Order: sequence, then structure tokens, then C-alpha cells
Amino acid sequence: MTDEKLAPVHPGEILLEEFLVPMELSQNRLAREIGVPPRRINEIVLGKRRISADTALRLSRYFGMTDKFWIGLQADYDLEAARIALGDRLRYEVGRSAGGVADRE
Repeated sequence: MTDEKLAPVHPGEILLEEFLVPMELSQNRLAREIGVPPRRINEIVLGKRRISADTALRLSRYFGMTDKFWIGLQADYDLEAARIALGDRLRYEVGRSAGGVADRE
């Protein structure tokens, strides 16, 4: 067993694999339906663009989900990506908080 962690899953991958593919919905059609440029959806699906609050609200309304679903996926992705990027440096560069929050590993 290795200590390697899996890369975090970008919300665009979830959009593609859990919504677009099963619903047989093209990126272009989704873009038209939610009123955004097709390039925005394509860049999200490719993991090259974040899901903004505006896009999160549009996707939530279209797919009948809570307002926080998509923005939550993005926040989770961002936190995990930052955690991986910082690695052990965080432990050495930032002292413990006054509240004593334990390291999350």
C-alpha cells in the first residue's frame, strides 16, 4: 500500500459523468438551457475552469438541486487541491491555532 493520495475530483468531471452522459445531454445544449456560453461548460468539464456562484445557481436550478450542491463540490475540490499542494509545508509554516484544532490527515 502506498501513501499516495488520489487527485481530487473536479466538479466538471461530476457534471460530465453523473449528469451529462447519463442524461444524454450535450455540453452545448446544457449551455443553451442555462444561458451561458458553451465554452464555459466545456472548460468546466475539462477541469480548466472553476464553477462560479453564477454557474452553480444555474446548474442547481436546471438539475433541481440545492443552491449549495455545485458550489460545495467546487469548495471541496479547492480545499483538497490546496491540501495536496501544501503537503507537509502547512504543518511547518503555520503553528497550531489557539483553538487547538488537530491536524487533518
